[in-house]
Order: sequence, then C-alpha cells, then structure tokens
Amino acid sequence: MGKVAVVTGASKGIGASIARHLAAEGASVVVNYATDKKGADLVVTSIVEAGGKAIAVQASVAQENEIVSLFEQTAKAYGKVDILINNAGVYAFAPIENVTAEEFAREFNTNVLGLLLVTKLALPLFPETGGSIVNLSSVVSTMAPPTASVYAGTKGAIDTITKTLAKELGPRKIRVNAVNPGMVITEGLQASGLTGSGFETQMIALTPLGRAGRPDDIAMPVVFLASEDARWITGETLYVSGGAGI
Repeated sequence: MGKVAVVTGASKGIGASIARHLAAEGASVVVNYATDKKGADLVVTSIVEAGGKAIAVQASVAQENEIVSLFEQTAKAYGKVDILINNAGVYAFAPIENVTAEEFAREFNTNVLGLLLVTKLALPLFPETGGSIVNLSSVVSTMAPPTASVYAGTKGAIDTITKTLAKELGPRKIRVNAVNPGMVITEGLQASGLTGSGFETQMIALTPLGRAGRPDDIAMPVVFLASEDARWITGETLYVSGGAGI
C-alpha cells in the first residue's frame, strides 16, 4: 500500500484490529490512544513483529491541543497522512431522566467534535493526490434503541457529517465514508457489563446472522474503504452488522 494511516482510539478493540489490518496491507500506522499506553504499545509491537511499521501517539480527541500534537508527531515520523480512521468514541446508556449536561458534553465532545477537529487538523497533511477518511458510526444511529438518546444522537450526527464532508472534500480527491457496526465483542463492551446481558441477547436476536461481531469483522471492510479498490465510493454508510439495523 505504501500509505500512512492514522487510527484514533486504536489501543484496543475495533481500532486495534483496524491498525493491524492496515499495517498488514503495507500502511505505516499511527496508533492513537487517549490513556491506554500499554495497550497501544502492544498493538505497535504486534505490528512491528509482523514486519509492519507503526508508532503510538497519545492524544485525546476531545482536546484540540492534543490533536495538534498528534499530527505534529505524525508529520515528524511519516511526513503525510493518506488514510484517517476516526474510530475513537465513548458511550453510555441512560433513560432520559438521567441524561446530564456533563454526559452529553463527554459523548459529543469525543464522538462528534473530536471527529471534526481531527479531520480538520489532518487535512493539511493529505497529499494533492487525495486520500480516504473512514468514520466509525453505529447501527444505533438508525435502530435508535431506548436509553441511547445521547449516544445514538452522536452517531446520527456522524452519519450526516460523513455525507457533508464527502461533498466538501471530493474536489480535493479525499473520499469520506462511514462504517456502522452492530454489537461487537470488545474489551470496552466487556468492561461495561453488557456481554452476557439481556441487551446482548436482544441485539443478537435482532441480527439476521445470529451472532455478535468481532473486531476483525469491522476492520476488513474499513480497510477496503480506505483502499484504492474503493476509489469510486464516497459519502456512503456501510452497515457491518450481521444484518442488524438494515
């Protein structure tokens, strides 16, 4: 591939899998993380041991000054960005009675504002030949489950932003697409206590392929959208959900 890819939120789960798959295709990968340095270093080590190239860079996408540092370090290491994967995200489920301004700000600042600022600050490093941006959204944007008003709102925003940026950045030969996963078994999901819960059972029941997803299930379609094989695809939302939410 010979490209440079920045993957936000790549210390574990879906982001880590995306980073590994991009590296396996020949990309030099910036493994971004907010707090989990150990996890990010393990991802980098696995990539390097497999013959790939990667560095870990700390930056919270909710903090603009840290995003500036992320791309300063990316520029120093690799000189450009060809692929941007906006994967970093946070979530919580709560009934409307328990929604707070603080939780709204936490989710929107990371999932929406963070995505916009990361994209904005990455653009100067894209070459004149263009590149690819893939935003990680979610089936909750259209399934709209109860107790997910804030989280589903952030993902609905991402779906719309993806289409807007595809039109805005098309003249610069930068493609922008979204991948909307269904429920995926990750470290974060396990830590939230949702695995083995009634919620997991319900989500699987709503999934025609009859199982929860795995990080690799999401990573491979993301790599496709980032590649030249998807050169005529932009502004699309690809559901990678086993059929849930379609």
